[in-house]
Amino acid sequence: MNKERLVVLGGGESGVGAAVLGKDKGYEVFLSDFGTLSAPYRAILEEEKIDFEEGRHTEEKILGADVVVKSPGIPPTAPIVVKLTEKGIPVLSEIEFAARFSDAKMVCITGSNGKTTTTLLTFHILKKAGLDVGLAGNVGKSLAYQVSRDPHEIYVIELSSFQLENMYRFKANIAVILNITPDHLDRYDHKMENYAAAKFRILRNQTKDDFFIYWQDDPLIREQVMKVQGEAMRLPFGLTDEGETAAFVDDGILRFSTPMDVWEIPRDRLALPGLHNLYNSMAAGLSAIALNIRKESIREALEDFEAVEHRLEFVTEIDGVSYVNDSKATNVNSTWYALESMTTPVVLILGGKDKGNDYSEIEPLVREKVKAIVCMGLHNEKIIEFFKGKVPEIRDTHSLKDALTACRQLSEAGDTVLLSPCCASFDLFSSYEDRGRQFKEALTNKR
Repeated sequence: MNKERLVVLGGGESGVGAAVLGKDKGYEVFLSDFGTLSAPYRAILEEEKIDFEEGRHTEEKILGADVVVKSPGIPPTAPIVVKLTEKGIPVLSEIEFAARFSDAKMVCITGSNGKTTTTLLTFHILKKAGLDVGLAGNVGKSLAYQVSRDPHEIYVIELSSFQLENMYRFKANIAVILNITPDHLDRYDHKMENYAAAKFRILRNQTKDDFFIYWQDDPLIREQVMKVQGEAMRLPFGLTDEGETAAFVDDGILRFSTPMDVWEIPRDRLALPGLHNLYNSMAAGLSAIALNIRKESIREALEDFEAVEHRLEFVTEIDGVSYVNDSKATNVNSTWYALESMTTPVVLILGGKDKGNDYSEIEPLVREKVKAIVCMGLHNEKIIEFFKGKVPEIRDTHSLKDALTACRQLSEAGDTVLLSPCCASFDLFSSYEDRGRQFKEALTNKR
């Protein structure tokens, strides 16, 4: 009897994990990457004796697949994906494929901003409570690899809209939508409703035994929620109690009020500062409550969690000036949250690969809190044009070294230099992580 043929497109963390799971489940596996495989992933494929190619997509090897697992970074408009669709060959995400071989509980978190922090915070709470939990999606190890080689009873999964596009039978036991703001619109015909619909795929297949946690104050989420007829228990969170709000703030106290448990924690006891992190803490806390974790454990974990790298990460103080790495802010809304949390005058580093940004969202906070903008990118014209006359000074730089020189000239003791670029990193850096690490290294070498 012939084996079913699994083709994996993309040889990164998710693709290699899917290939390993496919091999373990008896598929004939072929992996194809149009780019160059990194050495560690190539080594895994060679060790596992999985057939692969790089630098091309050989159609005759791909179009004979029974099922395809596609990297989330490959758009549905890619020629090879179009041909697969035309042939009626199922194209799945790695998460969808992995979940078909697991009966673990899935805690799934999506949103335009805050996904990583909320995912790691939720994982921290569950781990601290002694649960058998794995971390997957955009953080941690590939879900497919874990299902195959390191299985857990629960997974906390960070999901992008790209991953949700190819989810069909997958079910989130707990689905969290943090917010929906403009991002990746070039993938969605520049229509917010298409982007929002992709995010709401996280609710597919939920039943009355499941939970839907969401930010009640987001207008796009509110609009979509009205259209959803799901059976899952809804646990909305927000700043104020609207009657059925499951987490809200009252006189400086974060209150959780659900059918499962009712308790509170002073807001100033939370490990993570800022309004955005208040919402992240609400979402993580509600996820833990839905899993029947004791309030004492949740409270303790919310108090001792350590911040995520590249997200409002304090780096150092030089000559009385604080330097904060928020390189993960690759869109305007993320920078809004960073500025909202600032309590000192700010020298703001903006710039990178603009994804169609509308900077008007942060203009009021920039006028209120920013004393100077330092542009760091190959093409800064749009930023300079928008903020001209709205801040005392703007500097145009095209390297990290020149940007930091300008920041030193523009700042004084008591100020904060904030790297919160609003933009993707690909003009000067390989990733937002690379941008953040270079920023930190340049500063720590100056001490």
